[in-house]
Amino acid sequence: MPEGRKTTEAQKRAKQKYMERFVEIKVRMTPERRAEVQAHAQAQGESTTAFINRAIDEQVKRDNDE
Repeated sequence: MPEGRKTTEAQKRAKQKYMERFVEIKVRMTPERRAEVQAHAQAQGESTTAFINRAIDEQVKRDNDE
């Protein structure tokens, strides 16, 4: 949020409700690998999370098509 603006209680509740839909999975990689993944995602016009999810979806589909 811009400096000087405070998060309202309603905003906090809305964010918490939204985040309850998700879980986190940790992936360990070197800082260099992370930078490579982030740069590739950005070049594709995606967030790093969107790129990783797309890569997983594509691999699962390929595995299931075998």
